[in-house]
Amino acid sequence: MNRQELRKRAHDLDVTLWVGKGGIDPVVEEATDQLSDRELIKVKFLRAAQGGTTVDDLAADLADRTDAEVVETRGNTGVLHR
Repeated sequence: MNRQELRKRAHDLDVTLWVGKGGIDPVVEEATDQLSDRELIKVKFLRAAQGGTTVDDLAADLADRTDAEVVETRGNTGVLHR
């Protein structure tokens, strides 16, 4: 499935994972579990998680740690695919 088709499928997804002030470390295992159950997950990066970094960087870091790829980021939300 190409990136455009994945983006279309992700459009109506609800956020299933929130990254807060604890950062990415506490949610890596949950993200891995969700990606093994579903093809796509939508992640909300709260402002407290961002610190001095961007949503793109956080999404890329989470994708690296979960063996996934970033489909897109928009605002404070990212979509990951495995």
